[in-house]
This record gives sequence, C-alpha cells and structure tokens, in this order.
Amino acid sequence: MKVLITGIDGYSGWPLALHLLARGHAVVGIDNFVTRKRVKEVGSWSATPIPSFARRQAAVRELLGQEIGFYRGDLGDYDLVRRVLETERPDAIVHLAEQRSAPYSMIDVHHAVATQVENLTGTLHLLYAMREVSPETHLVKMGTMGEYGTPNVDIPEGFFEVEFRGRKDTLPFPRQAGSWYHWSKVFDSGDVMFASKIWGLRATDVMQGVIYGIRTPEITDDRLFTRFDFDETWGTALNRFIAQAILGLPITAYGRGEQKRGFIALEDSMQSLRLAVEHPADPGQYRVFNQFDAAYSVNQLAEIAHRVGAELGLQPTIEHPPDPRVEAEQHYYVPLHDHLPRLGYVRTRELESVVREIFHDLLKYRRRLEARRHVVQPTTQWRSADSRPALEARHPPSAPSAAPPEPGHDPARSTA
Repeated sequence: MKVLITGIDGYSGWPLALHLLARGHAVVGIDNFVTRKRVKEVGSWSATPIPSFARRQAAVRELLGQEIGFYRGDLGDYDLVRRVLETERPDAIVHLAEQRSAPYSMIDVHHAVATQVENLTGTLHLLYAMREVSPETHLVKMGTMGEYGTPNVDIPEGFFEVEFRGRKDTLPFPRQAGSWYHWSKVFDSGDVMFASKIWGLRATDVMQGVIYGIRTPEITDDRLFTRFDFDETWGTALNRFIAQAILGLPITAYGRGEQKRGFIALEDSMQSLRLAVEHPADPGQYRVFNQFDAAYSVNQLAEIAHRVGAELGLQPTIEHPPDPRVEAEQHYYVPLHDHLPRLGYVRTRELESVVREIFHDLLKYRRRLEARRHVVQPTTQWRSADSRPALEARHPPSAPSAAPPEPGHDPARSTA
C-alpha cells in the first residue's frame, strides 16, 4: 500500500513512516516543520537531537535501504493538498498534521484561534481533496481520548445506544473536551463523520491515549530517534517527570494526582495505526477505535518515574503543586477498546520497562536537558485569561506558512 503521512516530521509521524516501510508499504510525507518552530517559541527543544528532514531521509536510505517521498508544505494550502493527492493517489492517509498541545492552545486568544483554525482547515482540505481526486483513499485520523473528557460512565468506542422517552437510537458518544486543542479535535471528528456520510468516504478516527517512549524496533540508530519533548507546553506529564528526575527537580504531580488517562507505548501505537491502515473502513463508513492499553493516574506515573530514577542512583522527590488545569482531580475512568484487538492488536510493551529505557537514553543527553531546565515547570494557567508562559517575546503564534526553507530543500516533492 502507499500511505501518505501528514505531519511526518513529528513525534508519531516519523516512527510510523519507519514502521510502515519495514513492513513493505510505500511512504510519502508532508510537513511544514512548524512544531520545531513552536517548540523554540516556548524556549525549548527535543531532548533527543533531531536532524533536518533531509538528513533523516539520508539516514533511512543508508540504514534501511528505503526511500521516503516528501513534500514540504502546509495543509492550509488547498492547491498543494489537492496536487499531492492527485500525484500520489495514496491508498491511505494517516493525518497527524495538527497542533497537538493543550497547554499551547491555552496560552492566549492568538494560540487558541491558531489551534482551531489550523486544525480544522487542514482536515477540511484533506476531506475535500479526497472527495475531488481520491475518493477511494482511506483516511486514518489521529484523534485523542481527551475528546471524551472524564464522564461518570464507561466510554465506548465512538458510539453508544441510548434510550429516551421510549425510543432508542445509536448516537455519537458525548464529547467533554478540556482545552481549546481538544475541542478542535472534537470538531475534526464531526467533520470527518459528516464527510463520510455525505460523500461516501472511508474514515477511521483513532482516539489515542497518551503515547510514551522514543524507540521502536525500527529505530536502530540515534539518527532515527523521534523527538522527546519535556517542557510544560509540549511534553506529556510522564515526559516531564522523567526529565525532572534526571535534572534533580521535584516531580510535579498536579493537585491530588488522581487524574487518570489511557496510555500506550509508542511501538504499540504504531502497530495500532498500521492495523487501521491495513484494514480499511468501508465506503461511507466512519468508525472509531479507542487506542490505549491501560489507564494510569498522575500519581502512578510519578511513582514509576521516582522508582526507576532511584534505581539509577538519582534522588527524585515528588511534590503536588496546585493543578494549573481545570479538570476533575478524582474521577471515574473506564474507556473500552475492543475494535483493535479484533484486528489482531497485541500489546508488546509495559509502561515501566519503557520508562526504564527512556531514562537510559536521556541520561546520554543530560546536557540538553540541563540547557533547558527552566522550561519544565508549569506556567500556563487554564483559569486566568492573563496567565501566560514567560515567553521571551509575547506575540501571536508562529504561522505555519512563515517557516523558512530548509537548506537544500525544494518546497515541492523531494527524496533527497
């Protein structure tokens, strides 16, 4: 199969490309590198050094003997999106090219608007281009378990049967998102569901849990690493806890620390996306897969990071600062996930073993963590309109189209 990955330079996009190549699929990517710019905007960088995309392609050619087709561009450019689909005619599109940070979306009005406009525009452009030039292509969109919120009932996979005043129907499960970013994903899901209904498109919405890890079996060399964000804007809670333990900072479990979320290892997330690609939806079908393996509380994550750090001779401590987010700190959380196992999904990694692997990898890059230690502590507040991170320059978010060309990169298709 030929698979187009939007956001191929990102945390999930890059290892997915390697995973698909290793299993005989052809891969083409598109990216505008805006995540690299926005991580710089908040004064941070990846703990794992990430080469330019051209060097990534060269490493794949040298180490794996494979080629990755590439377009540099923005999904906000509809002509480009349509041209890519006309040229490539992919069997599947894995759509990962969205602003992915809840804290970033909560900085101020500019970041909130940029998040929603860019995310919805990119998705709508893909849907229209599919309708017009590639209607048989299967869209696999990366959603998020955060769309559901934390309802006081079990969370089904997208739809549930409801009875009201003596009548029954199967309806989309209510969404209760917790940030402007998560609401953009809710709106995305609605757009994809609607487009599938009216145009007969094939679509799978993968509601991902929090992904952890920086290695997959295909990452055999440090040049193939995916990124590891650890700052309070772009890093997950677990990523921050590991960085804090290495840096000798307190592990900051917000509030009571009983907030629960679903988690999945990077390697198993790639397996899930591949299974979705290899088992496409039917024409006109919009289906939802909940993608996670187990639910953990913030306290459990902090305790695992503390335990592994202590094993390695570090002296981590755990603190409970006030929660900067607006969220239930104690809640019921039982999401269901039956669809992917029916396609052959089997969990291969356990959380603590991956955490231990991350510690070993990051200790090699401790100086990179030290150089950005000031970005780890929480500064973005959900509650106050005036609370913003201490950015060096307070300005609207970086426009994706403003990214300067990479040296030696043609903005059109490149395999060099």
